[in-house]
Amino acid sequence: MAYLKEKYVKDVVPAMIKTFGYKNSLEVPRVTKVVLNMGVGDAIQNPKALDAAAADMAAISGQKPIITHAKKSISAFKLREGMSIGCKVTLRGERMYDFLAKLFHVALPRVRDFRGVSSKGLDGRGNYSLGLKEQLIFPEIDYDKVEKIRGMDVTVVTTAKSDEESHELLKLLGMPFKD
Repeated sequence: MAYLKEKYVKDVVPAMIKTFGYKNSLEVPRVTKVVLNMGVGDAIQNPKALDAAAADMAAISGQKPIITHAKKSISAFKLREGMSIGCKVTLRGERMYDFLAKLFHVALPRVRDFRGVSSKGLDGRGNYSLGLKEQLIFPEIDYDKVEKIRGMDVTVVTTAKSDEESHELLKLLGMPFKD
C-alpha cells in the first residue's frame, strides 16, 4: 500500500472527522485524481519537441501521456485546428498517491527559494491547481538530456465541497502550504 494512502486512512480521516464533525468516514473528502498537463508551444514549428515533452512526462508520472490537439485555429500563432500542441496524464489510485508523495516530499522542496505553495490555487469546488516552472525538479529527469526546460500544470481533484475542506485535506496529506 502506498505510504500516502496509508497516511490518509490512519491519520487524515480521523483528523477530518474531528475538525468538520462528519458522521461517517465515507463523508470525508478524498483525492480522486491528479491531472498533469504540459503545453508545448514549439510543437507547431518543431514536432519533435512534443516527443521529448511526452517522454519527460512519462518518466515523471510512470504512465504514457496522451497527446492533446488544438480545438480552434488561431492565425496569429500559425495554429490550425487538430494540430498536436501538448500532452497530459490522468493519474488515479496507486500511481496518484505515489506521484503526490513524490511531489510533496521530493520535487517541491527542490524548487529554488521554496517557501510553500499558495492557497490561491483552490478553485472554490475543492480542487487545487499548481503550476511548475520546470520539469527538472523531479528526480527522474536527467539534466544533461533535457534540451528545453518546460513547465507543467498539476491539478489535484478532490471530493471536497469547499476550499476549506480541500485545504485541510491537502495540508494533512503533506502539501506544503505557505500559511
